[in-house]
Amino acid sequence: MTLHLSAIGFHASDPEALSRFWAALLGRERAADGTVLPPDDGEGFALRFTASREPKIRQNQAHFDLTSATPEQQAATVARALELGGRHIDIGQSPEETHVVLADPDGNEFCVIAAGNKFLADTAFIGAVACDGTQAVGYFWSEALGWPLVWDQDEETAVQSPRGGTKLTWGGPPVNPKTDTNRLYFELTLPPDADEAAELARLTSLGAHHTESGTLLDPDGNEFTLRRTAVSSV
Repeated sequence: MTLHLSAIGFHASDPEALSRFWAALLGRERAADGTVLPPDDGEGFALRFTASREPKIRQNQAHFDLTSATPEQQAATVARALELGGRHIDIGQSPEETHVVLADPDGNEFCVIAAGNKFLADTAFIGAVACDGTQAVGYFWSEALGWPLVWDQDEETAVQSPRGGTKLTWGGPPVNPKTDTNRLYFELTLPPDADEAAELARLTSLGAHHTESGTLLDPDGNEFTLRRTAVSSV
């Protein structure tokens, strides 16, 4: 398997400001182009930010779940996010929920999960990229990335790299309608010697397809990109 999830991309109204927010909240370094680099151990993915003039008009199809080792750490993460320009939001969560729902300065939703969450135990600070999606799209990404399914129950799915780290999850039906381009998307990379045409054919055989403009879509219609080289750390 040659594909690598190298980055989560954000379409942003102010890429520089959003890059600074996420770098500070996650405690990561930034590259000269504003890319938030992977953790110091080299595992995981970068965050890349590109300018967009399209307004945010709906809840995102994907969001980050940030983990907490202790109640104090959860409170500190929430306080830090608010200090950096995040805000509390209501997406229908009940008062009994133990996680805290926030939005970054561009309105992208994310959750700070309470300590003791067993599903996210032994993951990473970004414990999950939680996606709105079908069981079929979970199967697609398992095959596309070569990541095993670590959850497959009641049409909910999750995959995780064999090396551990962040999980990618899909909540199953009902799936919210996708009415415009997603603000968050997966960036995949190929090593320089990979056969790009063969890899595109493999992805198509798994259920991906192209739009007329050449955009790659997964089986649920979510955009993703395929790059020849990995995100630079220079």
